[in-house]
Order: sequence, then structure tokens, then C-alpha cells
Amino acid sequence: MEDTEPVATLMDSTTSKIQQLQKAFAELESHRAVTLNLKWKELEEHFHGLERSLKRRFHELEDQEKQYETKNRRAREILEKQEAAVVAKEQASLEKLQEKQDAAVFAIVNALQKHRKVSTAEPSAVPYDGQCESPTIDDQPPDAMTAESNLGEIIDPFENGNLEYPQLVKLCEQMDSEGLHKFISDNRKNLAVLKEEIPHALKSAVNPAQLVLNSLEDFYPKEVSNVDGKKDSTLLGLRRTCIMLMECLSILLMYTDLVSVSDLVSEDVKGQAKAIAEEWKPELDSLDVDANNGNSLEAHAFLQLLATFGIASDFDEEELSRLIPMVSRRRQAAELCRFLGLSERMPGVIEVLVNSGRQIDAVNLAFAFDLMEQFSPVPLLKSYLKEARKVASPGKPGSASPTNVQNDVNERELTALKAVIKCVEEHKLEEQYPVDPLQKRLLQLEKAKADKKRANEVAKPQPKRPRASGVGCGPRVTNSAPEKAFYPRVPDRYPQYVYDRQYIYPGPADNHVPPLMSSATYNFSPSHGNYFGNCYQYQTSYLH
Repeated sequence: MEDTEPVATLMDSTTSKIQQLQKAFAELESHRAVTLNLKWKELEEHFHGLERSLKRRFHELEDQEKQYETKNRRAREILEKQEAAVVAKEQASLEKLQEKQDAAVFAIVNALQKHRKVSTAEPSAVPYDGQCESPTIDDQPPDAMTAESNLGEIIDPFENGNLEYPQLVKLCEQMDSEGLHKFISDNRKNLAVLKEEIPHALKSAVNPAQLVLNSLEDFYPKEVSNVDGKKDSTLLGLRRTCIMLMECLSILLMYTDLVSVSDLVSEDVKGQAKAIAEEWKPELDSLDVDANNGNSLEAHAFLQLLATFGIASDFDEEELSRLIPMVSRRRQAAELCRFLGLSERMPGVIEVLVNSGRQIDAVNLAFAFDLMEQFSPVPLLKSYLKEARKVASPGKPGSASPTNVQNDVNERELTALKAVIKCVEEHKLEEQYPVDPLQKRLLQLEKAKADKKRANEVAKPQPKRPRASGVGCGPRVTNSAPEKAFYPRVPDRYPQYVYDRQYIYPGPADNHVPPLMSSATYNFSPSHGNYFGNCYQYQTSYLH
């Protein structure tokens, strides 16, 4: 505002300047023989117009400056409030962290004190002369030693009473692998909590490694040999549970203080694990890498078994590395490779993924093993999008309409765009590969897909609905003779099933009513009680 004061003073002196100019103009006109064509009135109006426009513009600038100062002041206030909120959150986080640190230190001190008491009490229990034949701690089985001494040293932030699922501890104490499977299946909605508490529950087992090994018994069912693991939801859930239990055992081994893996996993258990791995290995030969698309539960379970029980050295690294593409989409892939000692073979694995059109998995593994210079992420992502936009060549002429082909291409591109955007954001590649054009293209494809879906729904013929009341035995027939039976005419009027989905309570396959065209005679009860409005019988025992 201080800079505007000289401008305002100059504007105020405009009138005096105009008067001086008028005097000079009059004096000039008096000394000339020819009268100037330009009259003073016109000059005066011109200068007054300039003065008015200048003042108007000046006031506009002043208003804009005031608005800017107001916005700037509000922004500073908001920024100060946000800084205060951040400081408060930091302080609260520091306090919580300090509390957790104090609790951890307290737990460590207590554990060390208990360990010292046990170590000082053990020598006094053994006679000095060495002639007593009472068994010492060295005479106990390895598994018993593991359960009694090693597991007691694990730093456990949870007490059994504070666990959300204390039943897990009871099941582990009883070494009940079947009950553990059933409990996890019944509480799968809280899978995150289960994953946190199972490692602490396994600590209470006499032999945690043996318990987890027993839980793998039905991974490949022996009763039914032709079970499809991709379609049987029960088997899928069981296999996921097996993998989770092995991961939880690995967590227990990882966070066990002063105890090596060999102390918790005995040689006997390792031998059993190796036998199971040899039994599972032939099953992997029938898996198709492309069909599994990097998300194979069978391959993941096999590799996790080797990593958890420390038996990877008994198998060929080249064969193990060929299994990595089968699990490349799973979040544990990089960690499994490190546990199995396959880090040096990762360039070859990534090369296989790139050549098979799975550049997203290749980029993720390249970042996990710091191979970005050898496998540049941005060109890989661009080539992935380019491949998704290609139109697949039809197998036979006329086998697919151009519309269907374009729909398939759009669907592939839509899926690829989502994967590329997620990969760019996860690895912070926005500066090298901006996502704004990708987002615009994604919105365009989603809008076209939604418009096409609405158009198809409008064009689709609406199916006939059954009567609201379940008492009616069929649709009204106006042109049938009274003496003719009603039901035999149903196939003529409704030769096809008009509903797109099954009923909510379908009966078993052997109890389903036979097709209407199979016989001309139908055994309907006189009451017509158990029939829907479209003359299809339902089973009363399945209605709840």
C-alpha cells in the first residue's frame, strides 16, 4: 500500500497540469498566424477521459490487492493450524512409542531374569559326584527341550487372556491340527487377527513344527483323486490355511530370541517335511505356468514348505527357480526367493516373466531385488500396455464378430491400465511415467463399458415373472377346452425355461423334476401345493 501513495499524488496533480497545458496552448495560439485546427475543448475531454480510466484501473488494482492479502492471511492461518495438528500427532505418536518401548524393555528384563533363575537352578539339581543316575536335561528328547526351555524365552507382547481368540492356544496345546483348520475356517472373516495371534498360540504347542506339519495332511486329498483344486472352494480354503500356518511358523522362528531354527525344527521333523515335499513335487509337473498366471497355491505351498522347514538345500536350485513364475503375483514371492537362496537367479526369472508377457510381475521383482538398471520399469510397462491393445488374430474366419473382438480388446486394455497405474503408484514412478493420460483413458473405457451395459439391458427382453401368490398352479389359459387336462399343455405354451437363474433353494440333482417333454403323463398331487407359478416343482424340505 505504501507504493501506491506516490501514484495517488501524481493523479491528484493532473488538474493543475491540465491548466498549465491550457495556458501554454493559448500562448502558442496567440503567437501563431494560423489558428490550430485542434480546439482546446477536445484536448481537455481527451485528457479527462484518460484520467477517469486511470483512476478506475487504479481502484481495481487496490481491490485485487486487498483480496490477495485476505486470501494470504487465511492461508497462513490454515497452515498454522495444520502445523499445530501435525505437531500434536507427532507428540502423541512419540508418547505411544515410548510406552511400547518401555513395555518391551520390561518384558525383556523379565525374560532375562527368568532365564537366569532357570540356568542357576539347573546345576543344583545335579549331584556333584556324578554317580546319581537321575536324568539330566541333556537326556531329554530334543522336542521336549525345545518346548521347555527355548520357547519360554520368546518375547511375547500378548498374554493368553488378552488374545482375541484364546481357543487357538488350547488347540495348539492339544496338538489338534484338524481342530485348528476348522477354527480358522470358521473365523476366516477376521483373518488379519488370526495371522497375528497364531504365532503366539503356536508357542504353547509341545512341538510347533510337528503341529504345522500335521496340518498339511489333506493338502492333496487321497480319497478323491480327481478333485479340481481351482473349483473346490473347501479345498482352496484348506490349502490357503496350510500356507498361512507355515508362514506363522516362520514368524515364530524368526522372532525367537537366542534360538536357531535347528533347535525348534528337529531333524526328525525335517525328514518328514522332506518326505512331504518329495510327495508334492510330482503334482507340480501337471501345473501350467500360464494357466496359473503367477498365482499357484500348489507351487506356493511347496516353496513355503522348503523355506519354513529349512530343506531347500536338498533340492536343485534350477528346478526351484523355474517355479518362481508360478508364484510371481503373490505378495510373498520376493521373500520366498530370499529364504530359498535364489537371489542370484532372479535376473533369469525376470527375463522369463518379460518374455511371457508378464511385465508387471517383472517390474515388481526388479524393484524387490534392485535390478532396475538391468530391467528398466517404464519401457516394460509401456510394452505391457501395447501388448494389451493388440487385437488377437481369430482362429477361424467369421468365428467372432468385430464388435466382440473390440470388446475383448477394450476389456484387456482396461485391466492392463489398472495394473500399470497401481504399479506406477506403488513404486513412485509418476515423474518418469505420468498417470494422468492413463487415468483419462481408463475413465473413457469405463464409461464406454457402462454405456454398452445399459444399452444391452434395455434391449434385453424381460422374462415373464411367476405370480406373486404361490397357490396358482400355472398361467391363465383362455383358449383351452374345459374337459382337457391343464398340465399337459404346459410344454406347448412354454417350451423353454424362461428364468435366467436358479431358484434360491434348488434341490439335489436326483430329486429334480424330469423334463416336461420326457413323458406325456405327470403325477401331480390334487392339492397342487408344492408348485411354483411356472409349474416347476420344488422340494419342501429345502425351504427354511
